[in-house]
Amino acid sequence: MRILLADKLPEQTVQDLEDHGHECVSEPGLKADDLPGRIGGFDVLVVRSTKVPRPVFEAADRLALVVRAGAGTNTIDTDAAAERAVLVSNVPGRNAAAVAELTLGLLLAVDRRIPDNVADLREGRWDKTTYGKAEGLLGSTLGIVGLGSIGFLVAERAAAFGIRLQSVAREGRSAASLARAEELGITMCDSLEELAATSDIVSLHVPSNAGTKHLVDEAFLARMRRGAILLNTSRGDVVDEDALLAALDEGRVRAGLDVFEDEPGSGRAEWSSPLAQHPAVVATHHIGASTTQAQMAIARGVTEIVDAFTAGEARHCVNLDPDRLGSHAIKVRHLDRVGVLARVLDRLSNAGLNVQHMTNRVFRGGEAAVASIDVEGDVSAELLDSLARTPHVLGVAVVTMDDGAGTSP
Repeated sequence: MRILLADKLPEQTVQDLEDHGHECVSEPGLKADDLPGRIGGFDVLVVRSTKVPRPVFEAADRLALVVRAGAGTNTIDTDAAAERAVLVSNVPGRNAAAVAELTLGLLLAVDRRIPDNVADLREGRWDKTTYGKAEGLLGSTLGIVGLGSIGFLVAERAAAFGIRLQSVAREGRSAASLARAEELGITMCDSLEELAATSDIVSLHVPSNAGTKHLVDEAFLARMRRGAILLNTSRGDVVDEDALLAALDEGRVRAGLDVFEDEPGSGRAEWSSPLAQHPAVVATHHIGASTTQAQMAIARGVTEIVDAFTAGEARHCVNLDPDRLGSHAIKVRHLDRVGVLARVLDRLSNAGLNVQHMTNRVFRGGEAAVASIDVEGDVSAELLDSLARTPHVLGVAVVTMDDGAGTSP
């Protein structure tokens, strides 16, 4: 496959991809506006910070996979990709330790005013009287919003400082996640509002989406304890920046920020931000994942995703619907012969059923297989009988998705 690398990745990644038989073209200087005119002839696009808007997918002739060399995919128009059957995959979890480390670094920097200390000393000013005052972290309470891979690593590191931990209870949390939370001593609040009101520090580790946009708004900030610290190493639009600026001006909160809503998309730029320049803020340049360790781990993840895609597997795909779709699942046991599934699909088409998802697994020995076909529409007894009488079909069963009841002719 031909792969366009629109951001800089470690040389080892390019070497690994080429060793696996792929043709790589590295053009890290490409911008979002350049991509539509450059994407032709490529099967895979790999990006880090470069945006991939709708025109890229409209201009593509062979593109089948976009890989975001990182966790978030908010810079990629995943809906436009889905409309053109282009998979969008990310590399989750590989940068978790790096982001957690920066989160704790920002916390220490805010509490002990480390940047101001350094700035004054570099200007030849000694002011122990001012900088010798700090709250300290021992015994404080940290509320973690987003208890995923990064959130847990932040919790582990914060626990070593003697910080009490809490998060928000939610349905559907896995048994492994619950066990890890219990092991770390994380208390679960009943609501986000409770967490805001009872935390000395709030750290954000959620993705950017419609449900998290301005999650921290004026009401959230009003609930926070006076003098509390807000940490954001996730995405800039999770915070209502105007509301945060007002809270900072009033002296109600302090903040450590690595991300901003209107941050530059390039590595270097002239940029002025009242929020980043506020005296109650310690700010960094969206560098949470920017360690050599993290970038090498992410680069390995990119190679794994491309290799899996070549083998027919969509790994860490964010724009596919869940595996089970439609109103009915039809199971067809059949001899592994040429044309069997073609005849089955032809009968489904004639019955007006739209196939939503399909898998076919061959049994050991290669003589027989079972196809699982998710369809939308009514499955009649006549259709089941027709499928069962298809040459080389051994048996047919149907399951209604809503109630799990099944029938077989």
